[in-house]
Amino acid sequence: MAERFERHRQPWRPDEIQKLHTLAKKGMPLKSIAKALTRSEESVKQRAKEDGLSISKLH
Repeated sequence: MAERFERHRQPWRPDEIQKLHTLAKKGMPLKSIAKALTRSEESVKQRAKEDGLSISKLH
């Protein structure tokens, strides 16, 4: 069963975007970044794509 996120469709705050950039640059996997930001993997993937970030696909 998929995890439920209470923040469905919430806009990204500047501090979340900064954290996403930091974690992506450290090479953290998508699942871990999503959990750290309490956002869905799909949401994180989409935001990273918009910002031109590459995220590790490993576990």
